[in-house]
Amino acid sequence: MTRLWLAIATGLREIRANKLRSVLSFAAVAVGSASVLYTLAGVTGMSREVRAAIDLLGPGRLRVEAKRGYKSRGLSPGLTSEDASEIAKIPGVFMAYPKTQGWGVDVRYRGQKFDGVQVVGTTPAWAKRDWVYRLRGRFFNDGDVRENARVCVVLEPGGWEVKPFWYSFWGRERPFPAMVSRRDLLGRELQLNGHGFTVVGVIREPPRDRDPRWFSREWTGGGYILTPVSAHHEFLRPKWQSRPGAVNVISVDTGDERTIPQVKRAIEVILHRRHRGEQDYDIIDYREEIANELEETRGQVLVGVLLGGVAILAGGIGIMNVTLATIFARVKEIGIRRALGASRLDIVGQFVAEATLLGVMGGLAGLVLGTFGVEYLMKSADRDMAQLVWWHLPAALAVAAATGFLFSVGPAWRASGLDPVDSLRNE
Repeated sequence: MTRLWLAIATGLREIRANKLRSVLSFAAVAVGSASVLYTLAGVTGMSREVRAAIDLLGPGRLRVEAKRGYKSRGLSPGLTSEDASEIAKIPGVFMAYPKTQGWGVDVRYRGQKFDGVQVVGTTPAWAKRDWVYRLRGRFFNDGDVRENARVCVVLEPGGWEVKPFWYSFWGRERPFPAMVSRRDLLGRELQLNGHGFTVVGVIREPPRDRDPRWFSREWTGGGYILTPVSAHHEFLRPKWQSRPGAVNVISVDTGDERTIPQVKRAIEVILHRRHRGEQDYDIIDYREEIANELEETRGQVLVGVLLGGVAILAGGIGIMNVTLATIFARVKEIGIRRALGASRLDIVGQFVAEATLLGVMGGLAGLVLGTFGVEYLMKSADRDMAQLVWWHLPAALAVAAATGFLFSVGPAWRASGLDPVDSLRNE
């Protein structure tokens, strides 16, 4: 124990004696350990976000959408809400709902017109997945769909729990979401393309920086209104849309990841029959999209790891240089210690302890820097994609200490092998 404290005291003295070299090495190790800390926090946070997103999406999520650029032979009616009804009858399917989107719908309330509002026609099954909302009133039901009821549910934005730094410069609240947030529309009537739709429900989103739908969230910035798909077709269908019952997409959840292949085959059979052999649709497995997102995330993590590795390498080289400089300045001292009976292990231990101490000091500074960076980025980004866990701190500190240790072993071992006689002659 006495030797350890002596080595630490000697190490601190040498660090003070070589301030410039020590500070450069210290800074590089600090940046490296901070990068390691943020990378660990990012991986943990991203894993958490992926799990939450998959729980919301459902274990067996599929999406059927019209094939882009397909030239129809005139046989297929295209993707329709009846397709969704047939898919919903497949045994074991948890939910299947169509969605038809109306851009440019004339939305008015008490004579005031609102532009940029997205009006979506769907079914009650829409609420079975991705439900992150607080509901006031009710959602429309199967009876509303059967009766083409002119009812609707409006979306109230959740705002931000902590606004990102850019919001004060570029953030702008659109008129319709602002009106929904400030007025109680429940039971009131909206004019959609001149038709009166009663607001039967208001759903409030979570704050944007706490929304778990990190890669499946729809754009709702200009406003979002949900109507029964049948009422949408009857009253809100654009004039250019000649096909009755046409929808943009059908979302499906098989209820079990293991049943995805067989349900996908069943969907293909149904659509092949209903579309008279025309392959004017694509069936997309959400697992592929999640895999793509994860691949992109892994790339970002890899960049963080590489940057941290470069900084750690630079710090290690700096520590090696400091160790070599210390050895050259203390050759005579090494000779005296060897002449008095110090073993090679004693010499190695002395210099390794000094270098490891420098690494630990840099690591401690890196923990402060990394923690500040994580907290700052949490507050400045659109959402929290980093999460610190208690073991991240000792792990990052261990990397810094290991850097000091590993990069000093070689020079220290060479120093321990110096000939005592030659060392005593050194000036």
